[in-house]
Amino acid sequence: MTQIDRRSLLAAAGAALLAPAVPAFAQETGWTTRAAMPWPAQEIYCAVHDGKIVTAGGLVAHGRDPLHIEDRVARYDPWADRWDEGPKLPAPRHHPMLIAGDVDLYAVGGYARSEAGEWTNTTTAWVLSEGTHWAEVAPLPSPQAEAVGVGWGETLHLITGRTPGGEANGNWNDQVDTDRHLIYRIGDDRWEEGRPCPMARNSAAAAAMEGAIWVAGGRTVSGGGTGRLDRYTPSEDRWDTLAPIPLSEAAQNQVGGGLAMAALAGRLVAFGGEWFQRGGGGVFVETWIYDPMPDRWGRGPDMATPRHGLAAAAYGDAIYAIAGGSVVSGGNASTALEAFTL
Repeated sequence: MTQIDRRSLLAAAGAALLAPAVPAFAQETGWTTRAAMPWPAQEIYCAVHDGKIVTAGGLVAHGRDPLHIEDRVARYDPWADRWDEGPKLPAPRHHPMLIAGDVDLYAVGGYARSEAGEWTNTTTAWVLSEGTHWAEVAPLPSPQAEAVGVGWGETLHLITGRTPGGEANGNWNDQVDTDRHLIYRIGDDRWEEGRPCPMARNSAAAAAMEGAIWVAGGRTVSGGGTGRLDRYTPSEDRWDTLAPIPLSEAAQNQVGGGLAMAALAGRLVAFGGEWFQRGGGGVFVETWIYDPMPDRWGRGPDMATPRHGLAAAAYGDAIYAIAGGSVVSGGNASTALEAFTL
């Protein structure tokens, strides 16, 4: 969202108190630079499909100019450390959710430009058909963006995010947080309601690990960032709430909105995001590693290029952090690609 739009929520996002010291993991870990994305973007998501990490859409802000909303699709080959361009989305989107199903790749929801504004929440859902073009599938029952999405067997899960709070749907301030959990039945081409997430929020991160879907961080419009960690077990249709991401000592604020996360070697790795205060804010530098056995987060090495609104995916023995904004709010979209090993 733009700097002007976001200031409406700054009053509720004051500095947080420092948490007790958090242990660091002893394993050798680190961030390394890889080939830069061909164009800058932020407010993106990605998924692994057909041997590549795929991201689509996003936005770039240029001062007071209208947002540039992207329709291009970028594909990264981790083995070759090389990018190429895939079939364009049928229409420009920022915050479109990329989800890999059991066979195909889907792009769900996100914001579009309309006569009402640059933050028109959408219901569109597309599948990458035969790897050559995007085709429509059943739309969402109502608009939902800034959500998290995970593929689970023959289903897709779309959880939390923002949806219009009334008739208006064009600006960021028209949207409200939701706890909605939608499940797409691929074989039936239909969406159904799942058990709601325990907390409504937007701009969280999610990953699949150990028979469950994990939803971490995020923020609320009225309350600012949350480090909350919720786990959904599909086989039991159950949510559990676990240890939250710790406070950031560097920012003296709660890690929350605009972060990214992926699962690697039986652990969750979360990083990035942004925080606000009157007159500004910043981007979190920390990398957090969660071990489910003791239900504990530990501090990993700081990001080489801190960002928010970035995409993340695990591939092989690394997690890849793609693009994002290197300053708080909508400015300075990045092309950075960095890999984290554990």
